[in-house]
Amino acid sequence: MKCPTALLTLPLLFAAPAMAADAQPRPDQLAFRDIYKELVETDTTLSAGSCTLAAERMAARLTAAGFADSQLTLFADPAHPKEGGLVAVYPGTSKTAKPILLIAHIDVVEAKRADWERDPFRMVEEDGYFYGRGTADDKAQAAVWVDTLIRFRKENYKPKRTVKVALTCGEETNGAFNGAEWLAANRRDLIDAEFALNEGGGGDSDGKGKVIGQSVQVGEKTFANFRLETRNPGGHSSAPVPDNAIYQLAAALTKIGQYEFPLEMTDTTRRFFAEAGTARGDETGRAMAALAKDPTDKAAEAIVNADRFLHSNLRTTCVATLLDGGHAPNALPQRAGANVNCRIFPGHPIEEIKAELERVIGDPGVTVTQLPPKRPAPPAPPLDPRVIGPMQTLVDKYWPGLKVIPAMANGYTDATFLGAAGIPTYGIPGMWGDPDGNGAHGLDERMEVRSVYVGRDYMFDLVKAYADEP
Repeated sequence: MKCPTALLTLPLLFAAPAMAADAQPRPDQLAFRDIYKELVETDTTLSAGSCTLAAERMAARLTAAGFADSQLTLFADPAHPKEGGLVAVYPGTSKTAKPILLIAHIDVVEAKRADWERDPFRMVEEDGYFYGRGTADDKAQAAVWVDTLIRFRKENYKPKRTVKVALTCGEETNGAFNGAEWLAANRRDLIDAEFALNEGGGGDSDGKGKVIGQSVQVGEKTFANFRLETRNPGGHSSAPVPDNAIYQLAAALTKIGQYEFPLEMTDTTRRFFAEAGTARGDETGRAMAALAKDPTDKAAEAIVNADRFLHSNLRTTCVATLLDGGHAPNALPQRAGANVNCRIFPGHPIEEIKAELERVIGDPGVTVTQLPPKRPAPPAPPLDPRVIGPMQTLVDKYWPGLKVIPAMANGYTDATFLGAAGIPTYGIPGMWGDPDGNGAHGLDERMEVRSVYVGRDYMFDLVKAYADEP
């Protein structure tokens, strides 16, 4: 499922009819819906909610399905008692096959009741959509993972691989306690896996019932915030001098605004530009394909750069987002500062980007400080055919004619922490969203009912495809 936080919407243009929905939900779909509803109706905002409660409720469902206490680990940092999570383990039969990890975050963005048409913490089914905060980001996926393990138990399924589920908190709030980060640092053994399935991929629709693309996220950028600051003795505004903290900062920001980080490609982005570009068939598409063949083609790059998503997908970007300065309207400024937000192309340490900003500014009087939290910068996971292949095989079944396109996110997910811990993480195809982003992070968040039910079936089949292979 796509995560609008990560700016993952991709201009895919592969058309195929969506699968028709059942006239009435199947009994197993209704059972899943109950899990989904309970998760959505458990407030997990940072300000007033509790991921710990949501994790406990999911653990209770797994216990009721027959999971032993030894297969369930509830965790929480004592300093953050409401930001806990859950790891559940369904054992495989093979002693040599490495596990697979299914991860989803259960925290959500804040939602004010007064701003919404419906109560954001009541899941409402209306006009073919499920409404509620977290319906799209990311509780549908979390509910599918819990439901998958329950279905395994009911079927007495005997996979070769062990299947693990991690439900974590903190993905939506920079600097908050992050469950994925905590597990990677403190319980790496608990989540050990050959690879992980995550949010970030998914489908696109035309907004009229047709699924037009399916993608798999393979890699993402790292974010970093830098504080730029200038200082000055100041003085009375009636006697201005050239040495002005605001002017000095403005000159530095102008240099950053005019600077273009060099074009780069990973195996993923090269394949994305080649395949998505060929499918588009327009001028931009032809330029995308040309750039995939020859990244030094400046004419093609100029055309592609006109699209802001594609431009950013080719490089590190840094942009000023906050500005402050001065202390009185009749005084020369003693201090001026700005926040510069960078989205860093995979493989570049944050320290390298800080050094590049300092080089571009070229003024030792402008200090550049990296602000917490500091995220790792892991390399992109490989385009492993053993991972990508089953995705395409099942897309052929569910959406004949569509091609799974690997893509790199301009933003980030918890895959950052797993990748840094040596667990390649992929955002999977399956559920699809509308062109408007489905209100994720905004008002009246929703998911199409057909997307949830069909995506659930796809994801269940996908997990089994991996679990059955040693």
